[in-house]
Amino acid sequence: MFLAAEEGDITTIIGGIAPDWGPFGSLGTEARVMIEVVMAVAILICLAIAIWGAAKQRIGATALRDTFSAEQGKGLIVAGLTGVFIIGSLGTLFTIVYGMAV
Repeated sequence: MFLAAEEGDITTIIGGIAPDWGPFGSLGTEARVMIEVVMAVAILICLAIAIWGAAKQRIGATALRDTFSAEQGKGLIVAGLTGVFIIGSLGTLFTIVYGMAV
């Protein structure tokens, strides 16, 4: 029987798909942690905006019969989730652009 992951571990698998730091590869660990913290806070803020938009849409559409509030809620949901996607893919985008430049 042949096992595909017989000699590897999870870091081998994750290291193959996780982007390296590209232009930020020469940064120290403290700078990397700061960048990761800023990105995590930004993602949390975007998620909070999306949740606020969902609540605003739900309350506006049902309880208050306010269609303008419901439309604002839809916009906040889209903006929040788009922000999460963009911030989540920044590491990959930086790595691709840096790799193409080198």
